[in-house]
Amino acid sequence: QVQLVESGGGSVQAGGSLRLSCAASGNISSIRAMGWYRQGPGKQRELVAGISVGGNTNYVDSVKGRFTVYRDNAKSTVYLEMNSLKPEDTAVYYCKITTWNPFNTYWGQGTQVTVSS
Repeated sequence: QVQLVESGGGSVQAGGSLRLSCAASGNISSIRAMGWYRQGPGKQRELVAGISVGGNTNYVDSVKGRFTVYRDNAKSTVYLEMNSLKPEDTAVYYCKITTWNPFNTYWGQGTQVTVSS
């Protein structure tokens, strides 16, 4: 049983910053990739940022230049640094980790990020 524990969410005014973290624990195999998704009010869940264990990253266009995803492989932890936050960034942010051997997918329960104008 694997558990993903998210932290760092909260409320911030536009232009502010937050850093989210997600740590995996339990009987986990080798991590293939980590990422962050979000679901805003009335919207579908979307990929925000992803990173492979080797460090390759990708971002949704709307956050490029503002968000940075990075990881600590030894701690099985992924972070999302969010700068220059905008009200449209308001959403529930979910951590996702995928593994090799066997292939599995794990989700965090989500953390609320609210950006006020």
